[in-house]
Amino acid sequence: MSDLKQIPVVAKETGKERTNPLANVFDELIRFAQARSMFMLHYCTGCGAIELPPAMTSRFDMERLGIQPMVTPRQADILLITGYVSIKTLKRIILTYEQMPSPKYVIGICSCTVNGGMYWQSYATAKKLNEYLPVDLYIAGCMPRPEAVIEGLRLLMDNIKSGKSEPWKDYYQRYDYYLGNQQHLFGDDWQTPTDIIGEAEHFGLMGPETEGEHTRLLQQHQQPLEPHKMRLK
Repeated sequence: MSDLKQIPVVAKETGKERTNPLANVFDELIRFAQARSMFMLHYCTGCGAIELPPAMTSRFDMERLGIQPMVTPRQADILLITGYVSIKTLKRIILTYEQMPSPKYVIGICSCTVNGGMYWQSYATAKKLNEYLPVDLYIAGCMPRPEAVIEGLRLLMDNIKSGKSEPWKDYYQRYDYYLGNQQHLFGDDWQTPTDIIGEAEHFGLMGPETEGEHTRLLQQHQQPLEPHKMRLK
């Protein structure tokens, strides 16, 4: 053990020395477990959702890969956006994403999530999903078949296992950029109940672009959310 203690182990995220010489081994084990056990929250915004039932059921059976649907964001790892995203719906998508525990991953299905697809001229449709949320990968097509959906999920699994799929950190490190795009659509008084800056501090992901003019604007308009009062008539 004396030789093991002499091996320097440095955390990639913070640059601080880690005392456990087997830390890298545990990191690989954790990433392997994460890649093989993922809960998927499918936010069915458009016609791409019709490809999910055959991908989930017996013919293709994505659960054999360790992927199964989840009904709440609090227990979900993957947020699946399955079609065009209206500006009104985008608010709910952002709220859902921010409630998911980290690490979390976003997959955009259909061409609509890439560039608006057939709705690219619509004033009510968000064109590029990755301007408002960090997207891990796109599965293009109109609509992509179940084989393409499973192939995209397998690619995400490989990226998680190898430690390459970490765009969720970018949301904390460049929060001011994403918030600015959100404010451009929703107005200067846009706010969510999640303290993203507090989470960035918790994960040690505060960067030079975490705070800026848009977060300062948020602080000016931000008000504490109050629960609805129950009244008996």
